[in-house]
Amino acid sequence: MQYWLVKSEPSAYAWDNLVRDGHTAWTGVRNYAARLHLKAMRVGDEVLFYHSVEAKSVVGLARVSKTAFPDTTADEEGWVAVELVPVKAFAQPVTLAQIKADASLQEIALIRQSRLSVMPLKPAEFARIKKLGGK
Repeated sequence: MQYWLVKSEPSAYAWDNLVRDGHTAWTGVRNYAARLHLKAMRVGDEVLFYHSVEAKSVVGLARVSKTAFPDTTADEEGWVAVELVPVKAFAQPVTLAQIKADASLQEIALIRQSRLSVMPLKPAEFARIKKLGGK
């Protein structure tokens, strides 16, 4: 099992949209590093859903339900998407401020590579954020 974090602006696609839809194709990623991460995702991998911009918090847990396939929103070949399904909302959102203040999360990609929209997490980082979220 691998662990991931994906970021989305709530005004574009929020956690509530994923819950309502039941699944979504995670499209629109146009960063080469993030594309490599999407290609590395496997069915069953767990994914933290992060609201970026104004909310800046992890709000829920999702799972990869379909591995990389061509992103139909791309103008060029080679861009991929994965399908995500919601698992459970966090009882309490985990804010970026909480993550930055936690000594065990100082090396997390969310802090080190803040512009990256899809990133891997170490098992301990994933578990710590889940615990902070009440999971």
